[in-house]
Amino acid sequence: MKTKFLNLSEFIYNKFKQLWESQTTNKLVSYALVIIFIISVIISYLDRNNLITLGSLDDYFANPFFAIDITFTLLLILELLSLIFVLPKSVAKSVGKQFELLSLIFIRSGFKEFSHIEIFEWTAMSDSVINMFAYAFGALAIFIILGFNTKLQLHTRLTDTEDDQKEFIQAKKLLALLLLLTFAIVGFYDTKILLQTGNYLHSFHSFYTVLIFSDIIIVLIALRYTLNYYKIFRYSAFVLATIFIRISLSIEAYYNVIVGVITVTFVLLLTLSYNYFLKGLPKRKLK
Repeated sequence: MKTKFLNLSEFIYNKFKQLWESQTTNKLVSYALVIIFIISVIISYLDRNNLITLGSLDDYFANPFFAIDITFTLLLILELLSLIFVLPKSVAKSVGKQFELLSLIFIRSGFKEFSHIEIFEWTAMSDSVINMFAYAFGALAIFIILGFNTKLQLHTRLTDTEDDQKEFIQAKKLLALLLLLTFAIVGFYDTKILLQTGNYLHSFHSFYTVLIFSDIIIVLIALRYTLNYYKIFRYSAFVLATIFIRISLSIEAYYNVIVGVITVTFVLLLTLSYNYFLKGLPKRKLK
């Protein structure tokens, strides 16, 4: 019964993954983002010149740079969706994807700070400019450190048998399907609030909280297949990194960047240490 259920969930997951990663989907997503950006720019222009009225959304579209915020928000949502399909590949790749998202969130925050500038005089825009530099260099630091971490990353099979390894990956695919359902529920709720109040919640925080629990579940599942200290420690440390990322998303400027950069540095040190101790373990590629 368990095997049939895991096989079914794997089949459904593979279909969704194949659809999401297809060339047709990539083209449609790209075209959609371009069209949405152009339409947002046009609507913003019409709204700022009082040619149309958008009710509760007037305050947003009155800003000429709101189109950038919309486009980057949609891009982040798509990256969150991609993260779900990375999860079954390996926990290390999943954490790496989370840092990619964090760096993009910092870039988006930099654009948002720019949209707060109304008068181009230093006394009026100094705070926003300083925040922009903080987000820009924070995102760059994560980009660089993550690049080194990805190059250095080595993977070993969690289990010693093919059947156990397959079952572990199937369990992660089932978890990914549950995350996909959560993603849809959160997206529906955010859209509902947007239509009712004109406020978009940007529920990246909520989704990262769900990721923390999903990572913990993976660690607990991993205990079913191995008690190797180094592997369990590595998995558990990745969960801690996800928690730090979640904290980074919840605190004010400067501190969020500092926490983000320290966290990705922590993961890099974890990778270097694990690779050193990995020398005595059999090196088999994890798929």
